[in-house]
Amino acid sequence: MLKKNKKHMETGTKVHVSWQRKLFNVFNIVFLTAISALCLLPLIHVLALSFSSPFAASSGQVGLFPVDFTLEAYKYVVKNADFWRAFGVTLLRLAIAVPLTLIIIFITAYPLSKNEQKFKGRKFYTVFFMIPMLFGGGLVPEYMTYMKYGLIGNIWALILPGLVPISSVILLMNFMRDLPAELEEAASIDGAGPVKRLFYVILPLTVPAIATVALFAIVGHWNSWFDGILYMNHPDQYPLQSYLQTSILTYDSRTLTQKDVALMQTVSDQTSRAAQIFVATVPVLIVYPFFQKHFTKGLVMGSVKG
Repeated sequence: MLKKNKKHMETGTKVHVSWQRKLFNVFNIVFLTAISALCLLPLIHVLALSFSSPFAASSGQVGLFPVDFTLEAYKYVVKNADFWRAFGVTLLRLAIAVPLTLIIIFITAYPLSKNEQKFKGRKFYTVFFMIPMLFGGGLVPEYMTYMKYGLIGNIWALILPGLVPISSVILLMNFMRDLPAELEEAASIDGAGPVKRLFYVILPLTVPAIATVALFAIVGHWNSWFDGILYMNHPDQYPLQSYLQTSILTYDSRTLTQKDVALMQTVSDQTSRAAQIFVATVPVLIVYPFFQKHFTKGLVMGSVKG
C-alpha cells in the first residue's frame, strides 16, 4: 500500500478519496471552526467594548467592532494605581511560584519514574502523593493551618497550596518513563553520578514536558482569584484576578471617590471593565506561543502510560 501511494505521488496521479472521507474532513473543518469562534468571539467583543464610547457600550450597540472609537478606557487603566499594584503582586507570585514548582516537580517525578527495583519506596510515595489528590481536609482546616503558621496576609499563602500539583508530577513522571534507559546507563559508565545524570541527561530531554507543566503553573497562578480574597487581609495585597473580581464583577457606584467620578466622565464601568480584563489577558496570550511547540508533545507523551 505504501509503495502504491508512493508511486502515485511520483507520477503525479491523484489518489482517490472516498466521499465518506470528504464528508468527515468537511465536518472537522466546520466543527473546529465553530469551537474556535466560541473561544475567540467573547474576547473580540471585550476588545471592541474597551475601544468604544461609554454611550455605545451602555446602549448595547457594540458587537464585534468598536463604536465611536476611543482610547479613554485604556487611559483610565494606565492611571489606575490599584490595578497595577495587583498586577505587580501577580508577577511576584509567578516569579516565586513557577520556578519552585518546576524544581520540586522535576526532582519528585524523577525517582517515581523508576521501577520498584531501583527505588524501593516508590509504591509508598506514589500512594502518599495520590491521597491529597483525592481527599482534602476542607477549607476551614486549611485556613486555620495558614493562620497558625502566620501565612494570612502573606504572599506565601498564595504560593504554597499549589506548589506541588500532583497531576503535573504524574505527567512528567510518565514522560521520563518513555526515555531510553540506555542513556542513563551510558552516562553512569562514563562516571556520571545520579545528580549529574539528572541535570545533564534527563533535564534536556524533558524540556517538552517541563514546558507543558510550566504553562499549567503560569495559567493556574495567573487565573487564581479565590485564594487572594480568602487569605489576604487587605485589597492592596490582592493579586490581579482577585482585584478584578472585587472591583469589576462587584462594581458599585456608591463606593466611587470624587477622583473616580471625574475619570468616569469619559469612561463607563463597562468600558473600563473591558479594558482591564483585556490587559489582564494579554500576558497569557503573549506567553502561550512560546510554549505551544512543546505543549502537544509534552502532554501526549507524558499521559500515555499510567
